[in-house]
Amino acid sequence: DCAMRPRIDHLDITVKDLDREEVFYDALLPLLGFELTMKAKGDEPAYEYRAVDYSGAEFSLSLICPRPDFAEETVCRRRPGAVHHLAFGADSREEVDRVYAQVKDLPGVTIVSPPKLWAEYTPDYYAFFFKDPDGIKLEVVHFDRRGWFGGSV
Repeated sequence: DCAMRPRIDHLDITVKDLDREEVFYDALLPLLGFELTMKAKGDEPAYEYRAVDYSGAEFSLSLICPRPDFAEETVCRRRPGAVHHLAFGADSREEVDRVYAQVKDLPGVTIVSPPKLWAEYTPDYYAFFFKDPDGIKLEVVHFDRRGWFGGSV
């Protein structure tokens, strides 16, 4: 038996304000390697479902509208079932710094922590953290994952 290779294919995130978040992610995701030419929208009124999909060869991210019954709830990343944060891997510390220089000026962004070394994670863990307009926490990070955790994946 051959075990599956651990990887995430796509992630769907329910956001409070789909239209506002779409504007933010349209600006953010090209900085992270996504191509807006692959962006698509879906609308299923019978299911109270609207989505904006950002697809790529490696990974896809979708933003989903909330159901009307939940539209007034606030984001809480510590609520069971919630995504605590989403980290995007960079190829170098310089790339982390370059992306930070662009992300910090995006309308609606909240910088949680500028780029720095987080040695408590691994001695070479270099990252910055920020929140989108809904308060969803995001990260851009570079470290030697294979060196620390082994494997040839």
